[in-house]
This record gives sequence, C-alpha cells and structure tokens, in this order.
Amino acid sequence: MKKYIIILLCGLIFLPSLGSIFVYTSFKLNQQEIARTICVQRKQIFNSCNGRCELQKSLKKYADNEKQMQDNLKEKLEIVYICISSEINFTFIPSVEFQQKNFAFFNSKPIGISSATFRPPARILYI
Repeated sequence: MKKYIIILLCGLIFLPSLGSIFVYTSFKLNQQEIARTICVQRKQIFNSCNGRCELQKSLKKYADNEKQMQDNLKEKLEIVYICISSEINFTFIPSVEFQQKNFAFFNSKPIGISSATFRPPARILYI
C-alpha cells in the first residue's frame, strides 16, 4: 500500500511539469472538431492549419499562466522574507563559575585493588 501512495505522490509532484503535454494531448484528441469549428482558416478549401493555430494559442495561454503563477509565488516569498524581520534584544548574563570538588583523597596508599569488572544483568525482569 505504501508503494502505491509513494507512486501517487511522485506523480502529483511531476504533474505541473507535464501541463503542456496535457494541452497537446487534448488538442490531438479533439483536432478534427477544432479544425471544423474553432479554427480561423476553417472556411478555406485547402486548409493546412488543421487547428494548429488554436494549439499555439492554448500553449501560449498555458505558458503565460505558468509565468504569472511563478511571479505571484516570487512576490509571496519576498513578502514572507520582509515580514519575518523582527528585533531580538540579547542581554548579557555573566557566567557562573563552579569549583570542581575532588572526592578522592590521596593521603594514604590504597588498601586493595578490585579486579572484578561490573557487568550489567543479561535480562531485566519486569514485575
């Protein structure tokens, strides 16, 4: 199930970059109808346009829309950067010095040395 969700999200990420392909595909699917009804040269006998003028208009409209969206996004980013600026007052706090306390007293020689190493229990039993 995770693989399908990952594939779906990747597809959604790449979807905006495929916008012109969608415009071209929809044109190819409806090319005959566009050539008969919308095309500027539809009344000419030897029509070599076959609706490509409408394809060019659609692609230009899509490119302009994409550029406008990028400009709006850039303006919003600039506004965010401007609005975040705020003043922060830092105050100096003097550091506190600690004296190190030594608990080992070396007044006399050690009595014995422990050769056993501490080993934690292998299993912890929860009661």
